[in-house]
Amino acid sequence: MAGRLEGKVVLITGIGGGMGRAAALRFSAEGAAVVGCDLFSEGADETVRLVRDAGGEITSSAPVDLSSAAATAAWVESAAELHGRIDILYNNASTPRFGPVEDLSVEDWDFVMSNELNIVFYACKAAWKELKKTGGVILNVGSIAGTRGVEFMAQNAHGTAKAGVINLTQQLAVEGAPHGIRVVAVSPGFTVTPSTEWLVDGGPPPFQAMLERIPLGRPGRPEDIVNAALFLVSDEADWITGVNLVVDGGATVLG
Repeated sequence: MAGRLEGKVVLITGIGGGMGRAAALRFSAEGAAVVGCDLFSEGADETVRLVRDAGGEITSSAPVDLSSAAATAAWVESAAELHGRIDILYNNASTPRFGPVEDLSVEDWDFVMSNELNIVFYACKAAWKELKKTGGVILNVGSIAGTRGVEFMAQNAHGTAKAGVINLTQQLAVEGAPHGIRVVAVSPGFTVTPSTEWLVDGGPPPFQAMLERIPLGRPGRPEDIVNAALFLVSDEADWITGVNLVVDGGATVLG
């Protein structure tokens, strides 16, 4: 029985762990040929091993600095040359920095814009001509931080960048529709990954209070986000574009 992504070529950024690794594993299991990249080769190499051990198809480039438009374009072009097509672009990679406005340096602000917002635009721009050929799909990873403020962490730069990702998704959905390109976003709530798991037991009291208020009773897992992404990029969602699907266990419905 064919998988939901059989015959598709999927580019995934940030495959070295967490949600990117989960996406590479799930999408390859659904029949996709995955082309991944990461800033760090060790994690990316481990993901490649895991995917291939599971019988999936994957190639990877690392290190790739996605904050460089030229490096991003070179990675996308190499994927198109390798497979002759690009069907899906999954913009997962993101590197935030945090701090209250009076303490956050201008350099840190610029770093976040480069590594959470610009990297999404660069990849979309680089892949656009290939996606026009296939009527492809772009899946951007936003965040509930892009739609609200929070009291447990000063995330002015992170929230602003993710709000930009969400709006870019909406705008590109309009621009892509005449070419058959769909553009969608998934906005996770707090999700336990190798970089965030310390917060579950060691986060500040306001953060613990937030976790306790999640209606479905637990923080997210990478697979929760990937399951939503898989539906949105599949042919089952071929009349869905421009949406920002919040996947947060119900946290944002409480305000």
